[in-house]
Amino acid sequence: MFGFATDLHGWAFWLPLIWAAILGIAVVMYVVADGFDLGVGILFSGARERSWRDRMMFSVAPIWDGNETWLILGGVGLFCVFSLAYAIIMPALYIPILIMLIALIFRGVAFEFRFKAESSQRIWDHAFHYGSLIATFAQGMVLGAFVQGFRHSGRAYAGGTWDWLTPFTVMTGIGLVCGYGLLGATWCVMKTTGELELWARRKATLFLFATIASMAIVSAWVPFLGLHIEERWFRWPNVAFLWPVPLVTALVAWLIWKTLQDGRHIAPFLLTIVLFLLGFLGLGISLFPYVVPPDITIWQAANAPESQIFVLVGYAVAVPITFAYTAYAYWVFRGKVAEDIVAEAYH
Repeated sequence: MFGFATDLHGWAFWLPLIWAAILGIAVVMYVVADGFDLGVGILFSGARERSWRDRMMFSVAPIWDGNETWLILGGVGLFCVFSLAYAIIMPALYIPILIMLIALIFRGVAFEFRFKAESSQRIWDHAFHYGSLIATFAQGMVLGAFVQGFRHSGRAYAGGTWDWLTPFTVMTGIGLVCGYGLLGATWCVMKTTGELELWARRKATLFLFATIASMAIVSAWVPFLGLHIEERWFRWPNVAFLWPVPLVTALVAWLIWKTLQDGRHIAPFLLTIVLFLLGFLGLGISLFPYVVPPDITIWQAANAPESQIFVLVGYAVAVPITFAYTAYAYWVFRGKVAEDIVAEAYH
């Protein structure tokens, strides 16, 4: 059903699967964790009062640096374990990845400077907003380009400089902006009170409809990108096992809307995470086991088992520590942000 490498045995079979799971978890953790603080940035310039923007910033200030650790873990793992995939994917995506990194740096600078630059704070507010928006859109285009697949000749990228820029990748960029906006809005619903919470609740409803529309368009588009994806979803008996996925996604979307209307605080954010997980499940079903779509599998791209084991030892230490730190930080800074918090509290 999923194209497993049945001719491999032992570590040669299991290690690439283990690493695919680790890198998948790192990507999901990054998208969920950094997604909501990028989402807060997307919403940022629309908050009409300075006190609102301060509280939105304070809601992510203690944890936003740690969220990006997952991006580093994913990139390092790809380089160390699936070097062939890294050698093909990176040249294909140099431009959008560079745009994303510059935007992330720019928003980081804006994050710190806005608390000190009283006279020009609104400028830094806009910088934080546009840095978040551009970084998110670039991430969406990277995702779309990955789903499209890459032309290669042997172990080298053989496509053009602008192959990543297509109508499909623009759509996935827009879709991720909508999705992160939903994450950011539901985060603000969970972390703020008063008029700001009500404003975030309204924004969450709007972003929910935009996100569902984007997911529907992308889901309808993806099967036309390659025969292997179309067969994965629509060939019998696959369709008998996979039809619940879109139904559960629709149910979760309805539950997000219902909990927003009912005045719930935590449930909309948690359900939005579930919605993202279902989106990743759909992508996994479409692409697995290809690490360089449409034809290089995780087994073909994997380094020697000895190299994988060596790096795995390091990740066996780093990943649990990262999980523990993340859980501890979120626990310590749980609860609502006080309405009377002052700027110096961040420092």
